[in-house]
Amino acid sequence: MTGAPASAAGGPSGARRAAAGPASGKAPGAAMGRGAARSAEGGAPGARPGAVPGAGDSGAVVGDGSESAVVDAQDDGKPARGGKLAAAAVNQASVWNVANLLTMLRLILVPAFVALMLADGGYDPAWRSLAWAAFAIAMITDLFDGHLARTYNLVTDFGKIADPIADKAIMGAALICLSVLGDLPWWVTGVILGRELGVTLLRFVVIRYGVIPASRGGKLKTLTQGVAVGMYVLALTGWLATLRFWVMAAAVVLTVVTGLDYVKQAIVLRRRGIAEREAALEEKEA
Repeated sequence: MTGAPASAAGGPSGARRAAAGPASGKAPGAAMGRGAARSAEGGAPGARPGAVPGAGDSGAVVGDGSESAVVDAQDDGKPARGGKLAAAAVNQASVWNVANLLTMLRLILVPAFVALMLADGGYDPAWRSLAWAAFAIAMITDLFDGHLARTYNLVTDFGKIADPIADKAIMGAALICLSVLGDLPWWVTGVILGRELGVTLLRFVVIRYGVIPASRGGKLKTLTQGVAVGMYVLALTGWLATLRFWVMAAAVVLTVVTGLDYVKQAIVLRRRGIAEREAALEEKEA
């Protein structure tokens, strides 16, 4: 007879505690979780595993109490068990993602392009067409791998290093081969490659102050360079040969203009970074 009054008395008090939960800043689910843990240890008489709240049991939880374990682990500020292992597995597998495989393909295409470009003296239209196909594949994959990496969160340290190397390698190989064969003046090759290497070094110099973002002009420059070099790789004649001259001229102009713009951005970024550091030191000393 004593068990029934105790259970009945526990019902209203449980209801009052449940009603007071949100006002005290604690979620009802968290209170249920802790109550379930106490019930499992035998601390709350009358609480039955699997009982429905509101049926006379204070602090009972539906199910086996696994939710309470998660809540308590979160309350203690500890990550869920196995979380670090899962994150490590993702990091290890991320190197072999689609974006990085496309970058590796571009690196492999560089020696293949050179071999095709210089085959049979470098003036056979058939070999030049195959070289153009390799160059076109490399340029198209350059458009896709960066987009895939940013869209699907596939950015890796390998991709950050290998992607710009692959870009410079295929473009540099094409320009040097064209100049060696006499199809393109060496000064054009020097301007384009000098700009690319200079901007890359400039990024490393000012990286302590911030990152110089890629501009629309830079993307247009890359596209124009790719089209112009591709037209020179093909054995074109007539009006197409005249057209490729003007496309290459536009590429050279964009190369110089965007290069100067990057220099300007680097100077502004460096000055801003120095000013912010000096302001932070003054605040610390004050």
